[in-house]
Amino acid sequence: MSQVYFRNALAVAGTSACLLLAAAMPAQANEQAVKVTPLGSHDGEFCSRDRALVFEDPNGTRILYDAGRTVAGPDDPRLGDIDVVLVSHMHGDHVGDQRIRETNQGSCASPDTGVSTLPQSNTVDIALKHKAKVVTGSEMPAFFAAKLKDGGGDPANSLLVRFGGEREVGGVAIATVPAVHSNGVSPSFLTGPLAEHLKAAGVGASVGPPTGYVLTFSNGLVVYLSGDTGITAEQKLVVNEHYGAELVVMNIGDTFTTGPKEAAYVINDLIRPKAVIASHANEAATEKGAVRENTRTGQFVSLSSVPVHVPLSGKTMSFDGSASCTEGC
Repeated sequence: MSQVYFRNALAVAGTSACLLLAAAMPAQANEQAVKVTPLGSHDGEFCSRDRALVFEDPNGTRILYDAGRTVAGPDDPRLGDIDVVLVSHMHGDHVGDQRIRETNQGSCASPDTGVSTLPQSNTVDIALKHKAKVVTGSEMPAFFAAKLKDGGGDPANSLLVRFGGEREVGGVAIATVPAVHSNGVSPSFLTGPLAEHLKAAGVGASVGPPTGYVLTFSNGLVVYLSGDTGITAEQKLVVNEHYGAELVVMNIGDTFTTGPKEAAYVINDLIRPKAVIASHANEAATEKGAVRENTRTGQFVSLSSVPVHVPLSGKTMSFDGSASCTEGC
């Protein structure tokens, strides 16, 4: 064999090895990614009632955040296995006082959520069917324990994590952080004379303050879930400086929650993450998967100094330990 031929053969072999390595690297990287799948009312869109997200740890643990009204009950085929359910607060659009029957019913601005889930809630129905842990803070765990028991489930599956504490479930560390919002339980979730008295008085039962969450996944990714909140000092002191959140799910709906300008201030000045997922826009934010003009979502995107990922229903996004999107964004 000539030296020239030998060198050429080595070059070809080296190139082939590099190509094989390059082909393998994205797959290996994705195996260590946290997958985030929005479960909205209309496939491929970000719509007015969309709240629900499913997070999947690289180890397979699956966490449903704020099931709300756009998960089609416990048999929704998009759910897959669910190990943990998180609830930021007890409002119907988050815990689920009603739900869709199936996707793509009604319009993106006004989806058909005509299936009642009272008095149990969409959250409890899903937790019961999937034998999932319900992890909440404040005084919510006792409420969910009673609901699980009423549904024939195990009340011990309702787990408490109060502010400043942490609980590991399925290899994911879960902490609750303060949120500024209301958190009354509507009488429609209750039964008996108490429900009637509260309804007549026009008030709800208190289960303490609402919460946000900080999740630390097994690949090192730290995610802040804002819940429904206004601007808080803890977003800098706790979420940024203590936990070091690098991916944020931020509510932007205005009036009832933080608006797009305020949310951008939280992202740009207080938390300073690597990336953000818009949430709770209260509008038909997209059309054919593209952000519509003159929307709160578009305003938030333009004001944010970090990449904003729009949660299109059914489209899975993957994030590495540094909050870089590796697929689906």
